[in-house]
Amino acid sequence: MRNFKVTHIFVTSKLHNMQKEIKHEWIYEQSPREIWKYLTKAELIALWLMPNNFKLKIGHEFQLTTKPMPALDLDGVFQCKVLEIEPYQKLSYSWKGGSGNGIFTLDTICEWTLEPHKKGTKLKLKHSGFGENNTDIFIGMTDGWLKKIEQMLELINA
Repeated sequence: MRNFKVTHIFVTSKLHNMQKEIKHEWIYEQSPREIWKYLTKAELIALWLMPNNFKLKIGHEFQLTTKPMPALDLDGVFQCKVLEIEPYQKLSYSWKGGSGNGIFTLDTICEWTLEPHKKGTKLKLKHSGFGENNTDIFIGMTDGWLKKIEQMLELINA
């Protein structure tokens, strides 16, 4: 297995019309096809992000699960739905969370874009839709995404 190496990391956080969005960008030596499987195979997603029941199918509703975070009004179960698939190029899904009472205090969109870059891949993440009441979640997830991608790197390098 080839080494999985990040050559550049770009991080931005922006405020747009009272909504915040997280943007990260990484450049890898691996092909988009190799990176894609870590974004679309449930068993691999579980290893670096969270346990889940993801399926690569438009309209598929799935859950990402983690420990409850009562201070953030999150029960630890994120309700998601696959919105867009362009194989080896783009994947987007909704990402909602709340206290478990059916009311979502977090209602966002997670979008992954892969582009060939030299002999590797440029991977972009845009996680958008954080409202003014999501400031603490936004701050945690901005750094959290970087940590999760580091976990993915460790898996690929193993």
